[in-house]
Amino acid sequence: MARLNSFYLASEDWDTPFILQGSEAKHLGKVLRTRVGDTVRLFDGCGREGLFTVTDITKSKVQLEITEEKSISDLRNITLAIGWNKSSRRNWILEKSVELQTRGLIFFQSEFSQGKVPAEIKDSWHEKLVAAAKQCGNPWLPELQTVSGSIEKLIEASAPYANKLFLYEKADEDTVPDNSIFAAESTLAVIGPEGGFSPREAELLIENNFIPLSLGNSILRWETAALLCMGSAYLERQKT
Repeated sequence: MARLNSFYLASEDWDTPFILQGSEAKHLGKVLRTRVGDTVRLFDGCGREGLFTVTDITKSKVQLEITEEKSISDLRNITLAIGWNKSSRRNWILEKSVELQTRGLIFFQSEFSQGKVPAEIKDSWHEKLVAAAKQCGNPWLPELQTVSGSIEKLIEASAPYANKLFLYEKADEDTVPDNSIFAAESTLAVIGPEGGFSPREAELLIENNFIPLSLGNSILRWETAALLCMGSAYLERQKT
């Protein structure tokens, strides 16, 4: 059976009558040229997905009828807190966070950040997550958060997490972990910006029970470190 085309319908709109509007309706009708009677897959980004039959297509909306629905358990465990950078590679991280089933991304203000963290999540970030989810079939979207101010604000935001990791370029090489530490329940892994952490930031994180870890003797870009953490957690979860 050919893979079904997927479309995003926010959880608050997941109800009869099922209607796609805006860019999703345009993608279904004009781009993919879906026809009335075709079967498609919808997901809500919160673990729910279903099979739907297209019943009506107009210029502005698509109406569908549900034929099958299921909820996918949330097995995601790792959230990454990444020091803010002015970088086009941010979109790449958003995409990979969906593919590797990351629970969340926090962009925080570091002393060595390039530019200021925006106060609100940008619509374009959410759109990038949705596009990645449609491609890989993940019914869950990562939770996005921004933390402005100083490292103290990130420490405050870390309160709900039981396993707090600190990827530190000055950590001893004997602290290189195995994959299991990234797959522990309720994990927050903190990664600095391109310039790394200031001595003050490192000291505060360690004082607040963040475990300093090394990722080896190679100097990694922030997005490489992020991918390594996400991939390690993902591979470890496949064993269960």
